[in-house]
Amino acid sequence: MKGGGEAAGARWSGLRLSVTLLTVIPWPSAGPAPPLAPATAAAAMAWAPAVGVLLGVSGAVVLLVADHPLGAGPLTGAGLAIASLALLSRGLHLDGLADLADGLGSGKPAPAALDIMRRSDIGPLGTVTLVLTLIIQVAALGHAESAGHGRGPAALIAAVVAGRLAITWACRRGVPAARREGLGALVAGTVRPVIPAVTTLVTLSAAIAAVMISATVTGGPPGWTLPLAVAAGLVVASGLERHAVRRLGGITGDVLGALAEVTTTVTLVVAAMGPRALPQRAQARAVTSGSARPSARRCSPAQGRRRPPSAYAQGTSSPSGRRASGSSGRPGAGSAGSPPWRAGLRRSRS
Repeated sequence: MKGGGEAAGARWSGLRLSVTLLTVIPWPSAGPAPPLAPATAAAAMAWAPAVGVLLGVSGAVVLLVADHPLGAGPLTGAGLAIASLALLSRGLHLDGLADLADGLGSGKPAPAALDIMRRSDIGPLGTVTLVLTLIIQVAALGHAESAGHGRGPAALIAAVVAGRLAITWACRRGVPAARREGLGALVAGTVRPVIPAVTTLVTLSAAIAAVMISATVTGGPPGWTLPLAVAAGLVVASGLERHAVRRLGGITGDVLGALAEVTTTVTLVVAAMGPRALPQRAQARAVTSGSARPSARRCSPAQGRRRPPSAYAQGTSSPSGRRASGSSGRPGAGSAGSPPWRAGLRRSRS
C-alpha cells in the first residue's frame, strides 16, 4: 500500500509539475515543494501530451471565436490562436527553438555549441528560424481553417498534442542529457518507452476517429491527412532528436522546446494539405445544375445576336436572318417593304 501511495503521489505531483512547467497556469502546492524526485520528473514528462490537449483546445477556441462569431477571417484567427499558444506556454518552446538553431548552426563542437545555447541573446539564424516557423504555422493553420468542416481546430489540437508527445519520446530511457545541470539533466532518461508508445497509439486512434466522425457528419469521403500529419511530425521530431544527441551529446531544455515547435509545425503543414471543402452555396448550386439541366438548345453566338425591332419594321431583314421577299423568295420591285430607290435602280438598268 505504501508503494502504491507513493506512486499515486508521484503521478499527482508530476501532473502539477507538467502544468506549471509547460504552461502559465498556476498550480500552487499545499506546502513547501519537496526535492524533485526522478519519479515525479518521469510523471511530468508522461503528462505532457495531456497538457497539450489543454493547450490545443484553448487555441482552437480562440481560432473558432475569432473566425466565425467575430468574423476576423481564417488567417487572422490562426494568428491569434498561435499567439495565444505562445502566451500560454511563456514562449519557452519558441526560445528553445531559436537557441537550438543558433547552437547547431554555429558548426562548433558540443561544448561551444552548448555555451551558445546558454546565452540569453538570439543570433541571426535563431531569429530567422523563429520568424519562419511562426509564419508557416499561421499560414498552415489559416489554410486548414478556410477548408471548412472543422479541419482548423482538429489540426491545431493534433499538432499541439503531437508536439508535447515529442517531448515525452525525447525523455525516454536511453537518451542521455547534454549537461549535468538544467532541465535536460532532470528529465532525460526518466520515461519508460512503453509510455510514449501507448500514447502515440492513442493519439493516432483519436485522429482516425476524428476523421471518421467528420466524414459521417459532412457526408464526404474521409481524409487521412490528420493521422498522417501526426505521424509525420513525430518522424521529423525523431530525426531532429537523433541529430541533436549526436551533435550535443544529449538533450537539454532547449532541445525539448525545439522538438515541440518543429513537431507542431510539421503536423500543421501536413494537416492543411488535401482538397478544400466547397461552401454550402457552391454545393447546392452544383447539385441543382446536375439534377436540373436546361432543355433548351444552346444558340450559337451568331444566333444569339438579335437586331432591334426597328430593323424589322424597315424590312431590311427578318428574324431568321433572311431578307424579306415575295412569294418567289427573290426581292422584287413589288416586294413589300422594298425601298423606292432600289426599284428605281432596277428600272434604270432594264
